[in-house]
Amino acid sequence: MSLKKIGITGQAGFIGSHLYLTLSLDETIQLIPFERAFFEKPELLQGFVSNCDVIVHLAAMNRHEDQNVIYQTNLNLVTKLIDACQETETSPHIIFSSSSQEINDNLYGKSKKEGKEQFINWAKNTNGKFTSLTIPNVFGPFGKPNYNSFVATFCNKIAHNEEPKIINDNEVGLIYINELVKIIIEVINNKAENIEQIEKNSFELNISPIHYKKVSGILSLLKEYKENYMEKGIFPNLMNSFEKALFNTFRCYVPESHYPVRYTKHTDNRGSFVEIARTETSGQFSFSTTVPDITRGNHFHTRKAERFAVIKGKALIQLRKIGTEKIINYYLDGDEPAYVDMPIWYTHNIKNIGDGELITLFWINEPYNSEDADTYFENV
Repeated sequence: MSLKKIGITGQAGFIGSHLYLTLSLDETIQLIPFERAFFEKPELLQGFVSNCDVIVHLAAMNRHEDQNVIYQTNLNLVTKLIDACQETETSPHIIFSSSSQEINDNLYGKSKKEGKEQFINWAKNTNGKFTSLTIPNVFGPFGKPNYNSFVATFCNKIAHNEEPKIINDNEVGLIYINELVKIIIEVINNKAENIEQIEKNSFELNISPIHYKKVSGILSLLKEYKENYMEKGIFPNLMNSFEKALFNTFRCYVPESHYPVRYTKHTDNRGSFVEIARTETSGQFSFSTTVPDITRGNHFHTRKAERFAVIKGKALIQLRKIGTEKIINYYLDGDEPAYVDMPIWYTHNIKNIGDGELITLFWINEPYNSEDADTYFENV
């Protein structure tokens, strides 16, 4: 079976990195690496486009003091991509991230509108295929504060004991990054619904927001997470899809120094008692025993919330964000019971570094389902 070759301009950005990581889990796909420097080196850009069956063009400038810089930059990226396709006589399916600001009287919107028109003309005159995606406000883990989303800004400020300010308390239409990535993959696989043909070889999909929330309502939830989750260790109710998405987003802004969190240990003549986890949701509780020098785990999740609690023995818990090299090390000792929570898209493990048995308690918000495990193995 031949692999579908997919390249993503802007693969290091917010949407691009999530799309890249999700596609990397699909064994039927070969990802063609992209670097921003390719736009400055025609031979490298030509090599990139000639290797791709599908190109998801996400590279763009969203913010700059000079709106003309945004306009020129975005149009230049489109022109260079089309030139590379024409120079190599290749005709991939180009998927373009446009914006609802196309219809607005600003230079960012104008850059998106005119870039879209260039791609339509290219597709009309070649055997290429073009799809424009109008994308609403996106939020999710690893968004850049003060750049990608007000949700990222709020999460970062609250997790670091700052107070966000609401400028306009409007109702905002939002889509979670996992929901957006799912739609883009459906477009890649020609399975998306509601696509309209707008020209020869050109198509358009207006992606509607999935969640409509007032800014103050989002801020209120984030403050609850700060008070209950960070300060009291309580997991919120994760049955609502938006609140689970917002909570998983918030957790990725919790400072590394927050962990490990020490438990309160109650001791009397009978022994001791420690409360491991208090939740407002269901889930699965379990425990493991581990002999010295053995490591468990080395996997990551894309939606699950999980807690590791060491109650006996000595352990090293390690985490590494997928796609990066930095390893976070936490040392825990059962003499002072403590826990570490696992953010999504972080591969993690636990190793017995003591001389005796290690006992670890685990909580995860979903009971294990072998048909939909959301568990992907990768060494830390």
